[in-house]
Amino acid sequence: MSIHPLVTARSRLVGSALFVGCVFGVICVSVSASVIGIPTAADTVFLAGTLALGFGTLGWSASIIAGPGIKAMQTHLETATDWNEADSRRAMARISSFGVGVMTAAIVVGVIFGYN
Repeated sequence: MSIHPLVTARSRLVGSALFVGCVFGVICVSVSASVIGIPTAADTVFLAGTLALGFGTLGWSASIIAGPGIKAMQTHLETATDWNEADSRRAMARISSFGVGVMTAAIVVGVIFGYN
């Protein structure tokens, strides 16, 4: 079994969210600084990115800790939901990498254009 497909899938998962976060961060800093006129636009967008990163990290660890308990509860209550621990961790990894992308874009755009 090769590890290459696994690495490619994980890289695509994190990389796509990172790219979207970077684009969103550039747009937010530009709009905040130019249109709205927020003097500390890069700082504000950076803080929003850290909020997404923190939420994703906390949710990822909560998925690992509470995953078996939630699965046991679903079995006990005989619910027909599609929730599983792997999908939850995958979603939280996307949210975390989106936050990192927003933070990175805020830093780069803030330094280049002096929006800090």
